[in-house]
Amino acid sequence: MVWSLDVSELAGRVFLVTGANTGIGRATAEELARRGASVYVASRSAGKGEAAVAAIRAAAGSYSVWFLPLDLADLSSVRACADAFLARGEPLHVLVNNAGVAGKRGVTRQGFELTFGVNHLGHFALTSALLDRLGESAPARVVTVASDAHYSARGIDWDALRRPARGITGLNEYATSKLCNVLFSQELARRTAGTGVTTYALHPGVVASDIWRRVPWPVRPLMTRRMLSVDEGAATSLYCATSPEVAEATGLFYDKSAPRPASRVATPELAAELWQRSGAWTASYVAGTAALSSRRRATARTTAGTWITRLLERAENDRLG
Repeated sequence: MVWSLDVSELAGRVFLVTGANTGIGRATAEELARRGASVYVASRSAGKGEAAVAAIRAAAGSYSVWFLPLDLADLSSVRACADAFLARGEPLHVLVNNAGVAGKRGVTRQGFELTFGVNHLGHFALTSALLDRLGESAPARVVTVASDAHYSARGIDWDALRRPARGITGLNEYATSKLCNVLFSQELARRTAGTGVTTYALHPGVVASDIWRRVPWPVRPLMTRRMLSVDEGAATSLYCATSPEVAEATGLFYDKSAPRPASRVATPELAAELWQRSGAWTASYVAGTAALSSRRRATARTTAGTWITRLLERAENDRLG
């Protein structure tokens, strides 16, 4: 069952959902918009992203949905996405790190194993770049779609993160990337303690979404035939993003809208090391965005009382145009 709130509960709240052009992300964005939230759809394909925005607006009966280009396999694109959002001078109440990939061999533009680069490192950079804005908008949340696949990861082979996947299905790389999602959420919780920013990692269920589109054809139908629908898969994301029941919780792993112990491999020591390495790998791409955020902070304060009006005006212009 999808967690439900009255529309008035999300009015005036701003969400950014990665990978929201399809699958769980799109179902999440549509439900948020239906409840009155302002939603940014971030995805790699401009054509698919704009089409998703149009479809979500129509389905939700809301014009407060916009597209942001984001290629998580390119840290330059991640920085550009963060810059584009920050330039709007709007608050950010919830960042949903939803996008993901599985079963595809290759490396990112910066040379990281593709599944790790998209599922963890791109989201690490995006969250880092937007963290000041989240803090200014507190209470705010960072929701990261992980997986119970993280239980099968035995740790992190740091050398393997710099080469393409070696297996046919890429399941080992996927499990490692999802362990990184859990570790990231835990360490982010420790670093944002007392700031009003809370974090959540979650297992959406085993969902027949586009994340499996790169798995070879003989394997993919067998993997997906018993999986959940995307609407069912979005339930825990929506719960962590909106439920007042978890407002004071942070750093936990959720499954079926309830806390669940994370893998014993997910230790504070490993989380700290992952954070340190991720920070070093992404520093040059986040630095410019952080500086932009700092320069715009005073402007954000002065416009805090008028941003809702601007959102409504933009929605009206979109409706008329």
